[in-house]
Amino acid sequence: MKITHLFASVLAIFATVPAFSQVKEQAFLTPNIEVAGFAEMEVVPDEIYFSISLREYFEDEKNQKNKVNISTLEKQLLKAISDAGLAKDALSVSGLGGYQNYYDKKKKPATFLESKQYELKVSGPDKLDGILSKIEARGVQYANVARVDHSKKEEFKKQVKIDALKAAKVKAEYLVASLDQKLGKVLEIKELDENLYFPQPVFAKANVRAFAQAESADAVQDSDVQYQKIKISYRMQAAFEIK
Repeated sequence: MKITHLFASVLAIFATVPAFSQVKEQAFLTPNIEVAGFAEMEVVPDEIYFSISLREYFEDEKNQKNKVNISTLEKQLLKAISDAGLAKDALSVSGLGGYQNYYDKKKKPATFLESKQYELKVSGPDKLDGILSKIEARGVQYANVARVDHSKKEEFKKQVKIDALKAAKVKAEYLVASLDQKLGKVLEIKELDENLYFPQPVFAKANVRAFAQAESADAVQDSDVQYQKIKISYRMQAAFEIK
């Protein structure tokens, strides 16, 4: 009895296979069109992250006397940021370091000079010169752009995806219309690829006082910086039924 029951169950399973295959085949045979749409957006960065490195130095370099400590330079930087109207949390520490500074070729006892790296977030490059001009030039090791971003990047990404999908629908509509047909319901949507391009700025000329040393704080000019736009692009694929 058990064997007979099992055999009947196996027959029932095999009997359903053609039915499922028929449904799948019917769906495959449904007239449809599959197209891809593309959309791109360019936006000007509103978040610029500068990497700034400060390092200790001697006021009397020749005789290795009167060392200016990193804490003094940091206070100058914090005050400059405050005077520029930026919040204190716009600045964060990104690294610490230093090096041994020898007196002369005879290598008298070395003096360790500390350095400290920071990341400064601003909305534009115009404030950087004003900030660096208030720090003793010899204490600034370097200042450059680390990265750029946009505060509404995620919103822009969503909009570009939507635009790409709409472009796919428009393409499908006019292709189907050319055959005197109409577009039906959506059968499938796929995200094909994402392309986010975050360019680094190109400095047309260096006019930061920290590297000019001879200029006064009042003579500092705005940075002559050319920024490329952030590019966000998507390709979306969609399949539609043809009525």
